[in-house]
Amino acid sequence: MRRLLKRLAQGIFFSAGFLLRTMYAGPAGYRFWFPPVTGVQLQRCIESWLAGESCRRTYLPRPRAQLSEQLACAVVAAEDTRFYTHWGFDWEALREAWEANRRQQRIRRGGSTLTQQLVKNLFMTTHRSYLRKAMEAPLTLLAELLLSKERILTLYLNVVEWGPGIYGAEAAARYHYGKPAHQLTRYEAAALAACLPAPLRRRPQQMGGTPASFWNACACWDADRPA
Repeated sequence: MRRLLKRLAQGIFFSAGFLLRTMYAGPAGYRFWFPPVTGVQLQRCIESWLAGESCRRTYLPRPRAQLSEQLACAVVAAEDTRFYTHWGFDWEALREAWEANRRQQRIRRGGSTLTQQLVKNLFMTTHRSYLRKAMEAPLTLLAELLLSKERILTLYLNVVEWGPGIYGAEAAARYHYGKPAHQLTRYEAAALAACLPAPLRRRPQQMGGTPASFWNACACWDADRPA
């Protein structure tokens, strides 16, 4: 029975993603505005309602000028160091994830780029499956064709989940540090980026010291960025 309910919930989530794509014209519309709601936000609300709880959602999208460049750098370094050199898919990361999942006989790693993660957040859910990956692929290509790299990164920073009911950099900065996103320090930016693989479990205050690899990667990122 539990498995049946889980499959039913997943079907609802995928249907919600389809409706979002239809209603808001997919990636093309996001060249000009931020989405009023995302697939992952809908997923979390449905999960809360099924648990008999109210839906909490703090979502405060901001233009890039009002976001910390330290945070943008840390996110790229932590999540997708080849962001500026690929077209939506990092084949080396996908190969490594495929081999790791095959060894463990379950889906543990996704190998997703920032563009794929953006598509997941906008139109899909957090449920891991090869079906979701297949649905993401054409939307990832479309996003890369229609949106600039800077717009993809700006959208990602504004919609990604950063805690229970916390979406985007502005909401995360206020929730975790009590300040607007443009005032984040280098350390705070690195700690927030380190939370992204498990945003509902991790807290930036528990992430320890600033990983040196973040800032080494940032140097490479700055070199690879288009002028």
